[in-house]
Amino acid sequence: MTIRLLLFSLFSITVQAQSENDYYRFSADLYHNLNKDTTAWRYQMSATQFSISGYYKTGLEIWDKNGVRKPNPMSSQDSLLFFKSKQLKAKDYIVDRSKNEQIIIINEAHTNARHRTFTRSLLKGLYDNGYRYLGLEALQDTIINRRKFPVLDSGVYTKEPEFGNLLSEALQIGFTVFGYEASEGKNRKEREIEQARNIQAFIDSHPKGKVLIHCGHDHVFENEHKTWEKAMAGRIKEYTGIDPFTINQIPYTEKGSPEFNPPYINQITENDPVVLRTESGTLFNGLSAPKQTDIIVLFPPTRYEKGRPNWLQTGKVSYILPKKKIKNSPLLIAAYRTKEYEQQGIPADIIEITEKNVIPPLYLAPGTYDIIIKDKTYKIQDRYSVTLK
Repeated sequence: MTIRLLLFSLFSITVQAQSENDYYRFSADLYHNLNKDTTAWRYQMSATQFSISGYYKTGLEIWDKNGVRKPNPMSSQDSLLFFKSKQLKAKDYIVDRSKNEQIIIINEAHTNARHRTFTRSLLKGLYDNGYRYLGLEALQDTIINRRKFPVLDSGVYTKEPEFGNLLSEALQIGFTVFGYEASEGKNRKEREIEQARNIQAFIDSHPKGKVLIHCGHDHVFENEHKTWEKAMAGRIKEYTGIDPFTINQIPYTEKGSPEFNPPYINQITENDPVVLRTESGTLFNGLSAPKQTDIIVLFPPTRYEKGRPNWLQTGKVSYILPKKKIKNSPLLIAAYRTKEYEQQGIPADIIEITEKNVIPPLYLAPGTYDIIIKDKTYKIQDRYSVTLK
């Protein structure tokens, strides 16, 4: 199933199933949808739906059902390469290198919110180094730069809270964001060409300021692609004459079950994502040939604190819902930036409470939020404002 059809199917299900303000669902309802789905792409669709509603680990577990296989054990050669390499904090390396780059292209897996969190962590450093434009494959919103925040209609994947946080923070910092997706019906080679041409046209009309491109999966590849001839990044290099700095986040990221994890990531000694500088001084960019990107980011396995991924805390503070607000369960709790709920904004964070005495924290950037509490029928039980510093 192509990404285009997947997006259309997700949109159709959303329109039929609930009003826009009820877009984010209880896990039981999402499991119900999965269990009654008989299509060949049900795991793709379900993993995306769980991811968008804030169920990170469940989304990864369902994605594994697509046919993820156990990796081969590390060979002695691979082990030697890893243990003789120096682990560098990926954020620091990328921000420092960005000073000498014009275009940075970084990818994501569409069901992995952690990749968006990492891209968001780069924004301030990149802006300080002259980056002014953020291009996104997933963005379909022509007035977002005037509105200054994303809404449900901004795109499908952008509905996910960490994607919303990425866009909101970029706009707050001062980035101009733009979408570059190809026109409807374009796929494979044609899609890569049109995406690259759209980015080229934007760069030509905005010559001042550097550009960060956030894309999906293989679009970041610079060299020959098995089905597209060249991916979008390779086309950009061809059309603009600028060699982009390409970053792959996908190969060394955890799976839903630890048994499927790439062996390298269990050896990471840093708490944060890393890049590897090999003994020869080069940056590790994969074991296979040809090398498709300049670097690969390696992510240590997630640690969970009160049931929530530790990396969600990046640039945020913890907020615990007062027990007096919990009159029954299950409850769905969403935190919206002030005045954005009525405008179909994207929640900054979502949690589900299934037991009254087990309250996971919300992780929110400093600011003022409307906390929306819904019962299992999606009726608002309570609403109040809170300011976090």
